[in-house]
Amino acid sequence: MRNGSMSEYAGSTRRAVRSRAFLVLPPLLFVSVAVTVGFVASKTVRRPYETAFSHLFFSDTLHMKAWLITAALLLALVQLLTASRIYEVLRFPPKGPFYHLMHRWSGRTAILLTLPVAYHCVFLLGFGTDDARVYIHSLLGSFLYGAFLAKLLVVRSSGFQGWALPLGGGVLFCVLAGLWLTSAFWFFRAVGLGI
Repeated sequence: MRNGSMSEYAGSTRRAVRSRAFLVLPPLLFVSVAVTVGFVASKTVRRPYETAFSHLFFSDTLHMKAWLITAALLLALVQLLTASRIYEVLRFPPKGPFYHLMHRWSGRTAILLTLPVAYHCVFLLGFGTDDARVYIHSLLGSFLYGAFLAKLLVVRSSGFQGWALPLGGGVLFCVLAGLWLTSAFWFFRAVGLGI
C-alpha cells in the first residue's frame, strides 16, 4: 500500500469512528436528561395543592395543565404538517419560507406551554407510581425534555444521517401524545372540559 492511500485510509477510518461516536450523543443526552428529571421528581415531597400555584384564567390548576398540554399537542400536530410540507411528503400551497417559520415557532411555543405543566408535575406532584396510568405518565414526563434536547442536538448539527431528524421529531411527538393521553384525555373524560 502506498503512503498516500495509507494516510487516506487512516483519515477515513478516524472520520467513521468519530461519526459513529457522534451518533451516540442524542441517545446519551436523552437518557441522561430523562434519568435526571425522573430522579428529581422521585425526590419531590408530594404536597401539590398545599403550595400556591397560579392557574391563570382557568378554573383550577388541573384544568390549566390539561389545556396547556392539549395546546402543546395541537402545536406538535402543526409541527408534523409543516415538516411534511418542508420535506415535500405533502404538497400544499403556498411555497416559500412560510412553513419553516411556522415549524420553528410552533415548536418553540409548544415547549414553552409545557414548562408550567412540567414544573407542577416534577416539583409539586413528583414521580407517581399509584397505578399504571400514573406510572406511564411519570415515565413519559421524564422522557419529554430528554427527547426535546436530543432532537435539538440533531437539528443543530450537520453530522447526522437524513433519518435522524424525523426519528427525533417522531419520538418527541409520541412522548407528547402519550403524555396527553395519560393526562389531559383521561382528565377531560373523568372531570370534563371545564369551559
